Amino acid sequence: MNNYFDRELSWLSFNYRVLQEAINPKVPLIERLRFLAIYSSNLDEFYRVRVASYKHILKLQELENLPKDEKLKKLLKKINKIVKKQQIEFGRIFNDELIPLLQKEKIYIINKDEVEALQYNFLVTYFNKKIKPLIKKIKLDINAPLFLNDKGLYLTVSNLAETFDVFLLHIPTDKTERFIKLPSDANNEVIIMLSDVMRLFIKELVPEINSPECYSVKLSRDAELYLEEEIAETVKGKILNSLHKRKIGDPTRFLYDEKMPKAILKLVRKALGIKKDELVPGGRHHNFNDFFKFPVVGNPSLFYDDLPTLNHSELANYSSIFEALQQKEFALHFPYQQYEYVLNFVEQASIDPQLLEINITLYRVAKESRICKALIVAAKNGKKVTVFSELKARFDEELNMKWASEMKAAGVNVIYSFDELKVHSKICLIKRHEGEKVVNYAYFGTGNFNEDTSKIYCDHALLTSDIQLTNELNKVFSFLKGEIKQPTFNHLLVAPFNLRQEFERLIDVEIEHVQNGRVGKMVLKMNSLEDKQMINKLYDASNAGVKITIIVRGICCLIPGVEGMSKNIKVISIIDRYLEHGRIYLFHNNGDEKLYLASADWMKRNLSHRVEVAFPVYNTKLKNEIKKLIALQLKDNVKARNLNKTQSNPYKKSTSTTSIRAQYDFYDYLKLKN
Repeated sequence: MNNYFDRELSWLSFNYRVLQEAINPKVPLIERLRFLAIYSSNLDEFYRVRVASYKHILKLQELENLPKDEKLKKLLKKINKIVKKQQIEFGRIFNDELIPLLQKEKIYIINKDEVEALQYNFLVTYFNKKIKPLIKKIKLDINAPLFLNDKGLYLTVSNLAETFDVFLLHIPTDKTERFIKLPSDANNEVIIMLSDVMRLFIKELVPEINSPECYSVKLSRDAELYLEEEIAETVKGKILNSLHKRKIGDPTRFLYDEKMPKAILKLVRKALGIKKDELVPGGRHHNFNDFFKFPVVGNPSLFYDDLPTLNHSELANYSSIFEALQQKEFALHFPYQQYEYVLNFVEQASIDPQLLEINITLYRVAKESRICKALIVAAKNGKKVTVFSELKARFDEELNMKWASEMKAAGVNVIYSFDELKVHSKICLIKRHEGEKVVNYAYFGTGNFNEDTSKIYCDHALLTSDIQLTNELNKVFSFLKGEIKQPTFNHLLVAPFNLRQEFERLIDVEIEHVQNGRVGKMVLKMNSLEDKQMINKLYDASNAGVKITIIVRGICCLIPGVEGMSKNIKVISIIDRYLEHGRIYLFHNNGDEKLYLASADWMKRNLSHRVEVAFPVYNTKLKNEIKKLIALQLKDNVKARNLNKTQSNPYKKSTSTTSIRAQYDFYDYLKLKN
């Protein structure tokens, strides 16, 4: 038996957990549609990045006349087999379950054959004004392969009984609405998709064919940035030179309507230069991530209950964040509590006459980032502002460069990505003149400085003026500025310096407690567990008798519950309305518990090739808040799944008659504190 789950197959198992939420009849109807959108979006990125990377390796082996990696080829076949099975279930859920349920709610997604006279008259005008001018028609030629845009949606139009001509029409979802609301005599919501409007007027678009047959297709391309191939000297230059590859990268997945006749598929494939192993059958519609914008108001029961973000019971009593931090430190929990406190931390500093300096790392920011705007204000006010802008945050490179350029123009000292280390930590250090002293204030977080994602990502933060932590955070920024090369830490765990070593030491301490007849246990919460060195350490701890519980959202390469290897390890995963994103590491330490929050997962890249910060929670009250969350997640019997040896994702069974849903119960816990 292998000691590890394959990373990619484990990821597919995670994405199936997302699909389970769309399958689950207890999830509100429109939310089930959104889980289909999440599943679709996740899978698209998986093919554009992970599958693309493997195809890139095989292509290099072919170019260098090296033998192709057979193990890798088998893995790609297995991936496609699993995805095909999941896609069949995806189509069944949408067509056989969700569509009829929507109809019961008087919400109709109709096709061209269901359009009524009133609606047809509306669509004639709509088509001529808003769709027809955007349509580009291309005749396919197998002797001159055509290049399709990444993630673009297209209709193939043909009828081989009439002619061997095949036309391709781009579905312009980037320039007009994909979902079009139609007038209705009844009290119904009637929606037609853009591609079905095109099908309705297809003879007008392609008059060359009398009885046209239409099938939708979509191509995903390699979206990874191979920076090592670029000759530009700076990381910024490499990013700029490399971004265009997202649009011209090699094909990784060609989604097509499974009802498309084989003869047409063969012609289309040859005309587009698509290989057989890149074909993935799908349904009538692709790019389901557009269902995030499905234009339905409907009955409130179709959506999750409204959970208004909460004030912090103590921070709300202070007009100034800095006044509050002079008294005590605070933990924040998003999206349950308002992100406004983080924004205030930076915005109040930006206009503070006592401000000396702001230092911050930015990985992913909001499109209209208030954080970036505040940093610009501070710089314009003559304050010293240093921003480490990570340009290698995948799919956010262009936005990060835009903000970095604007900040630099305003006088901010912008430091761009390192060549070899990605800066993934979420930290901010603010220095103020207070009397004769300079006082430091710190923000440590598990999630990005992004007010948009803070509404849906579960993250945790610590606001503090604790000298032990702020002094060491100052060392982190001194390293990022190039002022010191080998900082040392006694409180913070910082990759690539002491993070891995300290986590290993903390595990060894638990092993030692067990060996000396004491209790050894730990609870580890993260997004992904992939690093084999850490997994082996956990196996050693399990074999020594340490009780280990892991809460992991995504990839888990550790195989739990195996006699002689991982008998004492249990793994659960929680998928619910919010994205679990916080990393929490709790070590029993014979009753003197050690608790760390972190920006880092236990993946090789996080522990060895990134700048990450894990920060201790010393305050007993704050520690108990986080332990309450952990306790609820361990007891969750509504949204928790057991990760077992077969990766089948069974929902956790419970003998309790009380339902415990961690995200809702933690919200209620925080609400009661107000």
